[in-house]
Amino acid sequence: MTATDTEPTTITITVNGSPEITSARTLQAWVDARGVLPAALATAVNGNFVPRSQRAQQLLAEGDTILTFQPIEGG
Repeated sequence: MTATDTEPTTITITVNGSPEITSARTLQAWVDARGVLPAALATAVNGNFVPRSQRAQQLLAEGDTILTFQPIEGG
């Protein structure tokens, strides 16, 4: 097996300005690991807003930056 056959088990990302080590490979897996209700958290990766419906498709990579914030609700 060569180095290209395997991925590292953890990556380092930046979350709200702080480094964090994670084994999550998608934004959805990262949110799930935090134990918060998905609807209670809005997310952006590398400065791009990621809707809840697209979190499972948003891959995470070494060096990515995640910003979390409270979703804005109103009427």
